Amino acid sequence: MKKIEAIIKPFKLDDVKDILTEIGAQGLTVTEVKGFGRQKGHTELYRGAEYVVDFLPKIKVEMVVADDMVEQAVEAVIKTARTGRIGDGKIFVLPVEEAVRIRTGERGDSVV
Repeated sequence: MKKIEAIIKPFKLDDVKDILTEIGAQGLTVTEVKGFGRQKGHTELYRGAEYVVDFLPKIKVEMVVADDMVEQAVEAVIKTARTGRIGDGKIFVLPVEEAVRIRTGERGDSVV
C-alpha cells in the first residue's frame, strides 16, 4: 500500500475528486492548507497599501491505494490538476506499513 499526498490549487479539487472516484479510489481526505514553493507568494494591493502574501491557499488531498493503483492515481492527479502555470502543486508517494479499519479491526490491503 502507498499513501499519495497531492498539494493542488483549490479550484481543481472537484475535478481531482471526480477523476479519482472514476478510477476506483475509495476514500480521500481533503485539508485546506497554506504554503509556498518556488512562487514564494505574491504582492497584493488592499486599500491602497501593498502587502506580501507569503502563504498561498492550497488543498491537500490524501489517499491510500494498493501498490498496483499508484501510477494510475498519480497520472490522474497530474492530468487533472495541471494548469501549466507555476504553483500547480506537488505529489508525494509514501509507503504504508499497516492499515486497520477501526470498526471491524480488519487489517491490510482490504482496508483500502
